[in-house]
Amino acid sequence: VQLVESGGGLVQAGGSLRLSCAASGFTFSRRAMGWYRRTPGKQREWVASIASAGGSTNYVDSVKGRFTISRDNAKNTMYLQMNSLKPEDTAVYYCNTWDGSIDYWGQGTQVTVSS
Repeated sequence: VQLVESGGGLVQAGGSLRLSCAASGFTFSRRAMGWYRRTPGKQREWVASIASAGGSTNYVDSVKGRFTISRDNAKNTMYLQMNSLKPEDTAVYYCNTWDGSIDYWGQGTQVTVSS
């Protein structure tokens, strides 16, 4: 299993970024996927998740209405569209999947929101 995040960067408050997670090594279309984030000194926080077919999504309350998780099963890629970014969204964002016994993680992509 390999998960590779991209799309992070530095953005001003109120701006937008789109993260991507390219997946390989498993049948992507059969696996639910998620985004997590971690800030220094804090535990990794779940941000959003999407069902295998993409029809069901869930978000942590702090990002509802601002972030949108999606996936393209033909491209084995998951996305996180982040709008109206706030300084408190600054974190390393990780792509995640779980096979029933093991969690798999990407290397993370840094998102920094300046005020």
